[in-house]
Amino acid sequence: MRTTVAALTGAVLLTAGLAACSASDGPAGSPSVKPIAETTVAAPAASGDQPAGITYDVARIPVGARLSTGSTVADGRTTVELKVSGLLPDTKYGSHVHTKPCGAKPADSGPHYQNSKDPVSPSVDPRYANAENEIWLDFTTDAQGAASAEATVAWEFRKGEANAVVVHAAHTSTDHGKAGTAGDRLACLTATF
Repeated sequence: MRTTVAALTGAVLLTAGLAACSASDGPAGSPSVKPIAETTVAAPAASGDQPAGITYDVARIPVGARLSTGSTVADGRTTVELKVSGLLPDTKYGSHVHTKPCGAKPADSGPHYQNSKDPVSPSVDPRYANAENEIWLDFTTDAQGAASAEATVAWEFRKGEANAVVVHAAHTSTDHGKAGTAGDRLACLTATF
């Protein structure tokens, strides 16, 4: 009887352990990204509260396209993920975390969030405008207009200072005098990190 109970207990523990391991999306020991915001984009509201997801260019980010983001922090490192669908197929986009929530105008979301803030705005100095000091989520859509991007940095957001993900018209430049620029702001997703 003891052998049967011990064998049954061992089988239950083994099954539970395998189920826990298979539930992880990342490598062993890595935390999964926690969802923060997900929505379909709409045109900006004429007045009052704005939608959580806004398109500023319906030709390049159609109404009804989906944006979602998530983040996790572990051991002083932050990982941010962006997933998109319903965009133009086979197209390059840039994307960054911005400081303010989305608004009726593209510029309402403020500048890129920077861990070490550039004293000059807009920031185009590569000492500040770079993928280690900002969250860059550039992506290229597939044939169905979907893509995902992930960035990990060696710091954590300051509370209340990172409030949106903005999708831009081009991949992010690293050229001196243009560092961090990625063209027009096409869409915005309000997401408090």
